[in-house]
Amino acid sequence: MTTESAGGVERIGPPPRGGERETLRAFLDFHRATLAMKCEGLTDEELRHRSSPPSTLTLLGLVRHMAEVERSWFRRVIDAEDVPLVWSDEGDYQVAYDARTATREEAFAAWQAEVAHARRIEAAAPSLDVTAHAARWGEDVSLRLVMLHVILEYARHNGHADFLREAIDGTVGP
Repeated sequence: MTTESAGGVERIGPPPRGGERETLRAFLDFHRATLAMKCEGLTDEELRHRSSPPSTLTLLGLVRHMAEVERSWFRRVIDAEDVPLVWSDEGDYQVAYDARTATREEAFAAWQAEVAHARRIEAAAPSLDVTAHAARWGEDVSLRLVMLHVILEYARHNGHADFLREAIDGTVGP
């Protein structure tokens, strides 16, 4: 495992020979830390910087969106909690992207709370084969699939975060 730090955010690489659950958990945490690293050291205004208008995509919007993703897949699907999305009454995940008035404090508080919930739900599950109904897909899904889906969601959006950060202050890299 490798460890990198940037601005107080530590990112630990996945184990090269870990078990399936340990590896999935590590990749998920790696991608969570990557998003936090991309936002580190920026002001609220910089975090609200739009990628390329008319797009409303911003780093804060990505953080808010990932809070919704974590909430939906772990709390609403795996744990079957009857909780609404944070920023949309209609279940529209895209609403979170519009962060024109958002602050680091509110976005990160929501995201970190959802990550904490997700970690508890995953840790409490007896196996990766635990299944729950995903209304969005119209079928049952396993915790394994949920973890993989959320990893892919982070990986996709961390690519967006790379471009957003570079446009803000030229920072590239981890």
